[in-house]
Amino acid sequence: MQCIRRQPKRTVSQENILLEQSRRVAALNGIRLGLKDDKDLKFLLKGSQLLKVKSSSWRKERFYKLQEDCKTIWQESKKVLRSPESQIFSIEDIRDVRSGHKTEGMEKYAKDVPEYRCFSIIFKDQRKNLDLIASSEDDANHWITGLGKIIAHSNSMNQKQKLQHWIHTCLRKADKNKDNKMSLKELKDFLKEVNIEVDDYHAKKIFQHCDKSKTEALEDDEIEEFYKILTERKEIDSIFQMYSDPEGFMSCQNLVRFLYEMQQEEDAVVAAPALIQRYEPNERAKRGNAMTKDGFLMYLLSDEGNIFNPSHRKVYQDMTQPLSHYLVSSSHNTYLMEDQITGPSSTEAYIRALTKGCRCVELDCWDGPNSEPVIYHGYTLTSKILFSDVIKAIKNYAFKTSPYPVIISLENHCSVDQQKVMAQHMTTILQDMLLVAPVDGNKSQFPSPEQLKGKILVKGKKLSRQEDPVNGNNNLEAEDVSDEDEAAEIEDESVKTKVEQKGKSDTLKLAKELSDTVVYCKSVHFEGFDDPNHPRAFYEMSSFSESKALKLAQESGTSFIHHNIRHLSRIYPAGWRTDSSNYSPVDLWNVGCQIVALNFQTAGTEMDVYQGRFQDNGFSGYVLKPEFLRDEQTKFNPKSITEGTWGTKKRLLLKIISGQQLPKVNKSKNSIVDPKVTIEIHGVQQDNNKKQTKVIENNGFNPNWNEEFTFDIEVPALALVRFVVEDFDMSTKNDFIGQYTLPFTSLKQGYRHIHLLTKNGDPYSSSTLFVYINIQDSEWQPGSSRPQ
Repeated sequence: MQCIRRQPKRTVSQENILLEQSRRVAALNGIRLGLKDDKDLKFLLKGSQLLKVKSSSWRKERFYKLQEDCKTIWQESKKVLRSPESQIFSIEDIRDVRSGHKTEGMEKYAKDVPEYRCFSIIFKDQRKNLDLIASSEDDANHWITGLGKIIAHSNSMNQKQKLQHWIHTCLRKADKNKDNKMSLKELKDFLKEVNIEVDDYHAKKIFQHCDKSKTEALEDDEIEEFYKILTERKEIDSIFQMYSDPEGFMSCQNLVRFLYEMQQEEDAVVAAPALIQRYEPNERAKRGNAMTKDGFLMYLLSDEGNIFNPSHRKVYQDMTQPLSHYLVSSSHNTYLMEDQITGPSSTEAYIRALTKGCRCVELDCWDGPNSEPVIYHGYTLTSKILFSDVIKAIKNYAFKTSPYPVIISLENHCSVDQQKVMAQHMTTILQDMLLVAPVDGNKSQFPSPEQLKGKILVKGKKLSRQEDPVNGNNNLEAEDVSDEDEAAEIEDESVKTKVEQKGKSDTLKLAKELSDTVVYCKSVHFEGFDDPNHPRAFYEMSSFSESKALKLAQESGTSFIHHNIRHLSRIYPAGWRTDSSNYSPVDLWNVGCQIVALNFQTAGTEMDVYQGRFQDNGFSGYVLKPEFLRDEQTKFNPKSITEGTWGTKKRLLLKIISGQQLPKVNKSKNSIVDPKVTIEIHGVQQDNNKKQTKVIENNGFNPNWNEEFTFDIEVPALALVRFVVEDFDMSTKNDFIGQYTLPFTSLKQGYRHIHLLTKNGDPYSSSTLFVYINIQDSEWQPGSSRPQ
């Protein structure tokens, strides 16, 4: 057994000095957050006992405390040999703080405690919720309000403030003896902490340059000097010098010139003065209507300097067209948190999908005990949740992210009696949100997302005698309808056995009450594309497995596009994807399929592309299809691109310049990343492409590539661009660091920062790529504007 060397015990006066230093650091970080002398922040820094709730039999007292960095929370643990890192979680990892009994855990295990003492911390990744009970209402309010303030203020910090906060936190961490000085060894430890490998010679050179006092330790102004050297952006300095005067000022006129020549901003004359007022920290420069290097960097790191067009962050597309003219963000088996066979089902999965902009959720409904329908993946060992709980979650979260309609896709396996219970729950819980009649008497085509704002539609089977759901119902009580059983398609031996034992029926008896909840989305089997002489009703829609849909897209692309102009199509993953893996949605969007359902719980390229497509149009969950996918006369076929009205071919000139503060993949102290960037184009087959930079060894803090790439884009309206950063490994698979995906049509030109996302699609606080973008019509000639 390895012996652990005991640290020498500190004296009382040493402890008091360290405590006072810690208070000063915490106060400084509070000021940086804009929370000086805040009573909630002070309470969190002091910490308190909270009851942690895991089950009906596990409810234990633990101490929780905000650390001096005001970024991490320490939690007491009674586990033996638990690492210090595992007792800490970051404020940046928190998605939401909910008061009361707002999680499944609280609902099940804490009903005996008043709501005002309960709260839950919801994490961004797949981590379980942290359900907590405070000893009083005041304590609970301090935690809920305090965490809310820190999250809000952290999010509102600009990139420079975030960088400063992070570096000073790392400096404090590297200062092992807490003397507020930095030795050469501590400086080298710090550089490793921020992801740079520097050899002894260079580390000593930086150290000696900053050690003006020649004391063999950096302190105060010397540490600030070191900070300036570390955060220098030479690539931005050289751009700034091209447009600034010898005194280091960029006049408003020169900023206009930069915005027009380099950034391709059409409203440069209006934008320039506003940018100076918004981002210039120097008051003298601001009064002179000019910009310093600091202000210029602040602009380039801001939303206006982002690669994603800021005007696309709000709804800007026409939302008055028929529903079938839009791509709709859609989830498959929404209730599942993990795999398709044994994983847990949870209402939390619906909340996560809806808050990610999802507008079509799936409910697999089966008979449950006590006449209460349940939701789970039929024939499997996935856990079960109450139908009524899911409907409540949908009601509470349907319109928090987007006001546009939500579609509940029902896969119904219930008896007639429990179908009636389902209808009753939807009617009583959703009330006015549930659409039960046609909008404005519209009986010939779908209403628009604008007309359906705040409404929840049900997709499901309809009684055949009610052949025209938009023209009223009849009095039939129940009838056999064709059954759709996607669960039975799962390629798993135990599932196949259970399906055979049950004896699969092709029909299901449908209750009138449930049938009546279906207005615009009647599920029917696909019998082939419309006969022009006998067109199907517009409200009839079919579901296709990915393989069936891809076959139709490959063999009958133009017919599929015409079908999808008038009808909705829903696509779901193949039965062999028992691990909840995903398929690429792009080929199906290219033929106008609207409801392309993916497993939202599974991170990866497919989900990155999905979220990239739907961050467009204000993250509303609805994206208007290009004109050539909505035109009744269209001849477009993505498998055979010919001349047509699908836009001018474009040439994308792209320069990957540098990276900033890339996160450590391996948390080991000595592990430094070797980053490389891959640029992918996802679109029609001719446009799909991939190119990559060289590998930069041992530098995740400020790697420089300066590499140029060219891509020709045949159909810009269907193309997406994905930037992926990986840690190169010679012997094993590269580790994912971060990515960013956006529609080609949302690209901003010029010098831009890309703010990288984690594998789960959440933003890193300060990890970026710096790039130059230039888009030309495809007839580009040498001599046109190129990156400097």
